[in-house]
Amino acid sequence: MSTLGLGIIGCGFISEIYLKNARLFPQLDLRAVADLNADAAGAKAAAHGTTALTPEALLARDDIDIVLNLTVPAAHLSVGLAALQAGKHVFSEKPLAVSLDDGKRLAEAADQRGLRIGCAPDTFLGASHQTSRAVLDAGRIGQPVAGTAMMMVAGHERWHPNPDFYYAGPGAGPLYDMGPYYITAMVNLLGPVRAVSGMASRLRASRTIASGPRAGESIPVDAMTHVAGVMEFENGALIQIATSFDVPAHGHTPLELYGTAASMKIPDPNRFDGQVMLSGPDGWQAVPSDHDFGGDNHRALGLADMADAILTDRPHRASGDLALHVLDVIASLLQSARTDRTVTLTSTCARPEPMRAGALTHLTAPEAA
Repeated sequence: MSTLGLGIIGCGFISEIYLKNARLFPQLDLRAVADLNADAAGAKAAAHGTTALTPEALLARDDIDIVLNLTVPAAHLSVGLAALQAGKHVFSEKPLAVSLDDGKRLAEAADQRGLRIGCAPDTFLGASHQTSRAVLDAGRIGQPVAGTAMMMVAGHERWHPNPDFYYAGPGAGPLYDMGPYYITAMVNLLGPVRAVSGMASRLRASRTIASGPRAGESIPVDAMTHVAGVMEFENGALIQIATSFDVPAHGHTPLELYGTAASMKIPDPNRFDGQVMLSGPDGWQAVPSDHDFGGDNHRALGLADMADAILTDRPHRASGDLALHVLDVIASLLQSARTDRTVTLTSTCARPEPMRAGALTHLTAPEAA
């Protein structure tokens, strides 16, 4: 086999970029899409030249090898388990699940069936974060000592027409929503986290939708909307993290890493591009990059890497182990905030293999967007 059949379940907003980019990778052959909303599935199928099915019919197809799970986070477990039970590999949008126990259930189900699971984010495979990894691995900052990971905005109700799931229910809040990007980027650089200490707050009990047909409608908030903490990595580095829906503006860069020899500024982990900056005697200097995938949006890269790994019998980079560990960090930060205690993680993972320029010889690099 040189290609794997792909089926997509979930035809919401994020599906468009996956549908576009999946066509760029020869390991993937898009064969069907599905959604509980038949009209949504039909529209995506018509736009991208594929077949619209019900989720059940898609899972019954013998020519689909991988299911891309783009449902809402609360459905990641049920859809993922159904796909695994149907004998399909699964790649999921982040987070892997809305609780650590759910994530473990997915991992165990995959192991029992000899199947693969993978999970976004895959932005750490892009040029800027792979350049950061190369700088670190070359010893240019010395021993990593500390760093920061900052994602603070005023709130998604300002732009999203249906922001309810960001504020209430399983997986709600900025740490579940955006934390995976920042935590995954740091695990890619530093390896696994040993322990965390966190604090959290909820600024308001409700939010008002600002745009779309529901503009002016009030929605309840039960999630912690500002979460701050410290992640202690197994290598000893201490990384401060803050994720918030309560901050109108700030001046922090997304990611910074401080070593015994130099410091490094790392671009937005929600993107594939951006300029890596390294400190030196003459101030901050740009680090040139020769890595692939330097455009602004190559989502599906992790999915294609998983397909390539299945076809060539090697580990994939955006792995279930990595996603489960990131989920453990999220759950442990919130547990620490509730209990006012430091929490030692119960999971670990290996650092993903770096993606040097041309390392994935089976991939065709898309043009920068």
